[in-house]
Amino acid sequence: MTVSMYSASVPVLQQLLGSLATILARAEAHASERKIDADAYLQARLFPDMFPLLRQVQIACDFAKGIGARLADVPVPVYDDSERSFEELQALIAKTRTFLDGLEPALFEGAAEREIVLRAGTPKERRFGGHDYLLRYGLPQFFFHATTAYAILRSNGLEIGKRDFMGQY
Repeated sequence: MTVSMYSASVPVLQQLLGSLATILARAEAHASERKIDADAYLQARLFPDMFPLLRQVQIACDFAKGIGARLADVPVPVYDDSERSFEELQALIAKTRTFLDGLEPALFEGAAEREIVLRAGTPKERRFGGHDYLLRYGLPQFFFHATTAYAILRSNGLEIGKRDFMGQY
C-alpha cells in the first residue's frame, strides 16, 4: 500500500497544529485563573540556549506551511513572526491551518520525486527529493518544535498529557 505525500503531511500537520492550539488555550486559561502573567509562559524556555515558547510555536507553524507549500509546489507564505500574545499565536496557527486546508491533494502528485531546495543562508543549500524532505527533515523539524512547546508548558505546571499532545485523530 502506498501512502500519498498529501496524506503523510497535511493531515498530520493539521492534527498537531490543532492540539497545539488547544494546549495554548489551556495555558492561557491556566495563567488567567491563577493570575500569572502570560509572558511567564510565552517567554519560558526549557534551557537558556533554547527558544522560548512563543518562538517554538512560530517555528512549528513555519515548518508546517513550508512543508505543505514545498510539497504542493506553491510559494511558501511569508509570515512576519511578530506574535507576542496567546491570542496572536492562536491567529498564527489558524492562518497556517487555513493555508494547509487550501492545498488540494492533486497538488501533491509527483511530490515524492520533486526536488526541494532549501537555502538556510548563503552559501548553505540543501537539496532533497520530496520523500526525504518530508520524512527526514520537514516532519522531524515540525515535531521537534511542537514537542518542545508542549514540554515547555508541561514543565511550567500545565496539566497536560500525551492525549493533549496527540490531539484529535
